[in-house]
Amino acid sequence: MKTYDLELQRIKSAKHGHGLIEIGVDMLVLPRSSKDESTVSNLSMAVDDARTLLILLKQQLAEIDALNPRSRRSGRC
Repeated sequence: MKTYDLELQRIKSAKHGHGLIEIGVDMLVLPRSSKDESTVSNLSMAVDDARTLLILLKQQLAEIDALNPRSRRSGRC
């Protein structure tokens, strides 16, 4: 299995549709050395990028939630 190091450089956009949230990013993709056999996947980013990502996700989820009928938003379903 090929593994890669992904470095998030910039968050460009976020949108939702058909049950998916798509986030446009600029990232650097580098092959990981074969010595590192870690099976854990990690996403590393700067604190400012993480805050931006959190804000965009909250906005997108709020828009999705607003599309549901009021009776389904209460969490009692």
